[in-house]
Amino acid sequence: MVTLRSNLLRDFGLLPEGELKDIMFNWPLWAMPHQLPPKGDWTTWLLLGGRGAGKTRAGAEWVRSLAEQGIGPIALVGETMTEAEAVMVKGDSGVLRVCPPWFQPKLTQNVLTWPNGVEAHLLPASDPERFRGPQFAAAWCDEAAKWSKAEEAFDMLQFGLRLGEWPRQLVTTTPKPTALIKRLLQDDRCVSTRAATKVNPHLANAFFDAVVSRYRGTTLGRQELDGELIEDREDALWQRAMFRHGSEGADGRVVVAVDPAVTGTSRSDACGIVVAGRSGEGAVVLEDATLRGVQPTVWAKRAVAAFHAHEADCIVVEVNQGGDLVKQMLHGEDPSVPVREARATRGKWVRAEPVAALYARGLVRHVEGLTALEDELCAFGPDGKADGHSPDRVDALVWALTELVLNERRPRIRGL
Repeated sequence: MVTLRSNLLRDFGLLPEGELKDIMFNWPLWAMPHQLPPKGDWTTWLLLGGRGAGKTRAGAEWVRSLAEQGIGPIALVGETMTEAEAVMVKGDSGVLRVCPPWFQPKLTQNVLTWPNGVEAHLLPASDPERFRGPQFAAAWCDEAAKWSKAEEAFDMLQFGLRLGEWPRQLVTTTPKPTALIKRLLQDDRCVSTRAATKVNPHLANAFFDAVVSRYRGTTLGRQELDGELIEDREDALWQRAMFRHGSEGADGRVVVAVDPAVTGTSRSDACGIVVAGRSGEGAVVLEDATLRGVQPTVWAKRAVAAFHAHEADCIVVEVNQGGDLVKQMLHGEDPSVPVREARATRGKWVRAEPVAALYARGLVRHVEGLTALEDELCAFGPDGKADGHSPDRVDALVWALTELVLNERRPRIRGL
């Protein structure tokens, strides 16, 4: 495919203008295999891919091909109306970008209209009631795994997908184990294709260096880059459905908990640093400031910075490793910071069980963006490891919530 493209680009100057246009907008000639509609009599095409794998381009080109065939109206469904317009229509790989100049649609009040009269209507999955009334011959649903009302919106769409000889739909998304995605994978009328980020040869090298190398092999990387559907571990204390999110802050004490890494090499365990605050009867996790492969002075500086940024009451540190050295590192950054010692006398799993129970009761909330922490919680198994590694974020979280919530019902852990 790359050789073919190179030869075409080399010979562009020798082609008549008409042939040049035909080649430039001949999508099957340029597409990667996973971006072309699968063969067969399917109702739903589920395209699961990593970030940058070309899902949006595949969706926009499929919509363009339907419009060229006179198939419509078409539903373009995003999480919100803003996202549908910004990504599916006006984005770098959106419908307006992929349509040739002689077949450009016009966008008027959330409706795209092509020169041949075919229409595409933008709809927000966040408002399923908007699906009542309209009917369609086809639909493109983008990033359905993150829709807040996924099943309700998708079901309402099905009632309107009833025009033409072959009503069908394309769902493009980075996979997550949501009820809708798992349902589609089990549907006999659904054909799925998958692609990882690395299959796209057009992504910037800086992206691969900065992002792919950082997350390769992690749970988050497998989902967001490799396009894998990551299920919950059956034997894990935490399941993804247990996480509650919100932007409200703490209304009581705030602590910074540190699970220290005494050494600072690339092979060292991470230094878990988690900030949490009391909220009602439970707690809210405010930040995951965990660091890996840094010297003790660096993580000590980060922990003290988090202490001041969140106006915390104390820093809770596990002192099984390093003992007085850990306190000295923190006081070396700021002697005035109160440090409370926590010494592990039980295994990681046993210590974590009562904290997981708080989540099961709905007493713990996370601010948005703590995906690395949530991945590690869901990967934490009875062997005391997460994906074969030390669960440093889990340890720090356990110390924080033990101090804030559980220790109010029993004598406090030893400290200053």
